Amino acid sequence: MFVQEPTPLAGSLAVSALVAIIPLAVVLVLLGVVRAKAHHAALIGLVVALVVATVVFGMPVGQAISGALQGAAFGLFPILWIVVNALWVYRVTVRTGHFDVLRRSFGRVSDDPRIQALIIAFCFGALMEALAGFGAPVAISAVMLVAVGFGPAKAAVVALVANTAPVAFGAMGTPVVTLAQVTGLPLEQVSSIVGRQTPLLALFVPLLLVIIVDGRRGLRETWVPALVCGIAFGLVQFLASNFVSPQLADIGAALAGAAALVALPMTRRAVPEEVRAQVLTGTRTETLDRPDERGEVVRAYLPYALIIVVFSLAQVPPVKSLLDRATWKFHWAGLDVHSPDGKAVSGNSFSLPFLNTGGTLVLLAGVITVIALKVTASGAGAEWLATVKELRFAILTVTGVLALAYVMNLSGQTTTIGTFIAAAGAGLAFLSPVLGWFGVAVSGSDTSANALFGALQVTAAHQTGLPADLLAAANSSGGVLGKMISPQNLTIACVAANLPGEEGKLLRKVLPWSVGLLLVMCLIVFGQSTPVLSWMLP
Repeated sequence: MFVQEPTPLAGSLAVSALVAIIPLAVVLVLLGVVRAKAHHAALIGLVVALVVATVVFGMPVGQAISGALQGAAFGLFPILWIVVNALWVYRVTVRTGHFDVLRRSFGRVSDDPRIQALIIAFCFGALMEALAGFGAPVAISAVMLVAVGFGPAKAAVVALVANTAPVAFGAMGTPVVTLAQVTGLPLEQVSSIVGRQTPLLALFVPLLLVIIVDGRRGLRETWVPALVCGIAFGLVQFLASNFVSPQLADIGAALAGAAALVALPMTRRAVPEEVRAQVLTGTRTETLDRPDERGEVVRAYLPYALIIVVFSLAQVPPVKSLLDRATWKFHWAGLDVHSPDGKAVSGNSFSLPFLNTGGTLVLLAGVITVIALKVTASGAGAEWLATVKELRFAILTVTGVLALAYVMNLSGQTTTIGTFIAAAGAGLAFLSPVLGWFGVAVSGSDTSANALFGALQVTAAHQTGLPADLLAAANSSGGVLGKMISPQNLTIACVAANLPGEEGKLLRKVLPWSVGLLLVMCLIVFGQSTPVLSWMLP
């Protein structure tokens, strides 16, 4: 049995936290300063985490290695399982030519590349986040942006920054559902507060996207559609998360944002060719100007419509209950970890939801798509294997980072860091989003960050007299801003935009946006903890 010790170094929480953060610092320095490849940084960071866990925190070597293997397994299933299958569906549509039809359909809404960035990265990306999450929105959005003529680097940055506002309710509400489970707070309460925080990001993100695409001119000429899109998205996300269902919040918000853009007359006005020439620095796919029959357009949207239908049906209580039966829960061999109070941690066990998981549901929608688009079984199988090959380095990165996160969590390193941050007292309201941001930056998943730090936020809230539901929600809302700097998301963006080994360069481009938006979220949460903005809370 291994009992976690939060202050292994001279009984000092500060010194112990400083040492505990070394593995994360190593990964970030390797990516941002040394410019190492992401999978190399992840694996080196994992080795450092294992050393700190065993030498400093006293975790037995066997249990540390077993914890790393469990993290790698979680990275493979369900995270990479959903990414592989979502990208496989995309590759199938490319193989049949229907992805070009979809791109042309988006292009007909507006020939303004700044509006196209909003439609593709913000709205369509949010829909993909709602249905799939875990990197798929960044991958698909980046590919589509490159196809319409964006330079690879700009496409990757736009896709990463756009993937913020929908993350807390992504993958059919998985992050907030997980947050409610680990904190013991009612799902409706957690969802309603997150739904009064992240929609405010939706007001900023579209404006930032047009700035990234075309600088001050982009903001000056397209701030109206950007703001209208953000307001529509944020309003529907707020209404759905508070009064309908957190599982449907992003779907409704994404469709509302797109509908607002389509309905706005100024989005269809002609754009001077010199603007397009300056903004679109990449090569536009030649087939984008072909006319399409209505039936082909319907088939192009079919895969995503099927994903919506399959995921929606999976949320119906009888269907959900049936799918949940195909779940294997077991004790992970080699782990016997207990928290400082002597209770066994949940990480000792592992769960494999074979059917009720995003990857399997996307796979089912993909199989129906293959049949509907008349793709041969051999062709579909070849595309699936090609997807795995294309993602091989991303697979190494994701499994490495998740292994690192699990080692840090099981050894007590994350608890030490979190407890140190929680010691901020009344200032915790300002810092609580930082904890979620930190967790997502490490794991790449708002769900994982909520699982890591959600209960800790509640405990700290009780200690400081702050509202527990507010700090728990802040963990998820702050976490969404760490998504764009997580190593696996950076790798996925590089793969999609054909920027091999450019993760460090992307990190330096998106980090200022991540930190800037995080500061905004910190101010919002701090205001909500005081009479200034407390009226916003339910």
